[in-house]
Amino acid sequence: MKPTNYEAWKRCITVRGGISLTLDYIEKRISELNDRNNEETKKFIKTWGEPHLQQIIKWFEQAKKEIKS
Repeated sequence: MKPTNYEAWKRCITVRGGISLTLDYIEKRISELNDRNNEETKKFIKTWGEPHLQQIIKWFEQAKKEIKS
């Protein structure tokens, strides 16, 4: 299931995935998702498409802003 909004995405990561959205984790994922040579990023694009990748990066950026504020 592909999340369609920030809260659903965050719930998928933290509740269903059991992952803490720490600043280190968020920055690592943003870096990986912006690296077109990263194998995981290539798989993500193949599975979910470019528009969803861009949305996920925005949601990670949003999470990063929440942590910093």
